Amino acid sequence: MRIYIVEDDISVINILEDIVENYDLGEICGDCGGDVPDVSEILRCQPDVVLVDFLMPVMDGAELVSQLRKVNNSIKCIMISQVSSKDLIAKAYTAGINFFISKPINLIEVQTILKNVAQQIENEKMLSTIRNMFSVPAQTEAQTVTPAESEYSKKLRIILNRVGMSGEKGSEDIIKICMHLRDNYISVSDISVGQMCESISDSPKSMEQRIRRAIASGMNNIAHMGIEDFMNDTFMAFSATLFSFEDVRTEMDFIRGKSRYNGKVSIKKFIDGLMLEADRY
Repeated sequence: MRIYIVEDDISVINILEDIVENYDLGEICGDCGGDVPDVSEILRCQPDVVLVDFLMPVMDGAELVSQLRKVNNSIKCIMISQVSSKDLIAKAYTAGINFFISKPINLIEVQTILKNVAQQIENEKMLSTIRNMFSVPAQTEAQTVTPAESEYSKKLRIILNRVGMSGEKGSEDIIKICMHLRDNYISVSDISVGQMCESISDSPKSMEQRIRRAIASGMNNIAHMGIEDFMNDTFMAFSATLFSFEDVRTEMDFIRGKSRYNGKVSIKKFIDGLMLEADRY
């Protein structure tokens, strides 16, 4: 996976390059060296992923991503910023970013998101190969979802991305369940996990297992963030809303070697919290 870094702070560029190289997360194909980014130079390097700072002088990250999207829509764009404003984050996603990493740089968050992106790229290549083999045309977003669904789905994806779950197979199942509950005015408290899955899938048990694994991965990511920086914005926002904080603390103790047990996963707690958070966006 080829990675290009756009950042006006040389020290941040160096940190990101060290993480990518030391943890074998991809190949650095170039960086802007702290200068104003050159779209043609970025494209010449043929990156699979562009890590781009949001707030930069002359050209901000959202504008850069918009320009990249006009030429190459397949590049994965990951925004890096201290920005916590929902309006600015929404602006970035509207411009076309795929993922969001918060500053100060968190090792676990960078690892998790880059691994998820690599898996997403691999899945897209596999899907493209299958489509070519069977001549299955790719459906456009307009053909598969309504504008209202698209907007709500985007909010759900933003939150799942922030806890490092976007690359998990169960994430798509979670989004489908949230959409089904919302569209049919069903409260999470009025339906069992089994019924949720049965309303969406012909293989509800498999679906439930995928969802449970995805949420467990999200809890592990959140716990790592809390260990690295207890005041991390993502940790503060979601450790007690998407999960039980007691279980997150147990997961943190497990990671530290202080407990023999992982934190427990509650699917209903997670979905209820996720829908509440999406409604706030």
